[in-house]
Amino acid sequence: MDFRERLQRAAQRGRTAKDEKARAEAARAMSEEECKRAHGAARRELCDHIESCLKQLADNFPGFEYEPVVSDRGWGGAVRRDDLSLNDGRRENLFSRLELTVSSYNEYHVIEVAAKGAVRNKENFTRNHFQRLSEADMSTFRELIEQWTLDYAESYAAAE
Repeated sequence: MDFRERLQRAAQRGRTAKDEKARAEAARAMSEEECKRAHGAARRELCDHIESCLKQLADNFPGFEYEPVVSDRGWGGAVRRDDLSLNDGRRENLFSRLELTVSSYNEYHVIEVAAKGAVRNKENFTRNHFQRLSEADMSTFRELIEQWTLDYAESYAAAE
């Protein structure tokens, strides 16, 4: 076999590999309807986990109340607590809150979980994590939700 034949075969193998790669990417790419369905299922699963974690936080720190969240930022839950502090005869209201939300469906085909919190009137807790829907790992999101709840609990306990 001469060089010209080997060159043509190499070029053909390259084209075949390119075509196979394109077919595999097309198969992985989700249709718009599949993305909406995947996002909805992931959102429901994560919202249930958020509710579970936040209710356990509220049980551990009496005074916190759980409330579901449905807003333009997403779906999820929040715990909040109002305290009263008396210093030198002055009254001060202390507000603490942790909100965890899962983003609404978007055209970028990503799912995002965001946390925003305040401890005793100081907004000092902000976290977020996102992944493409086609690559989303629910166990990573669940672990982050748990870790963020623990981080907030530690911050709150340190401020008490």
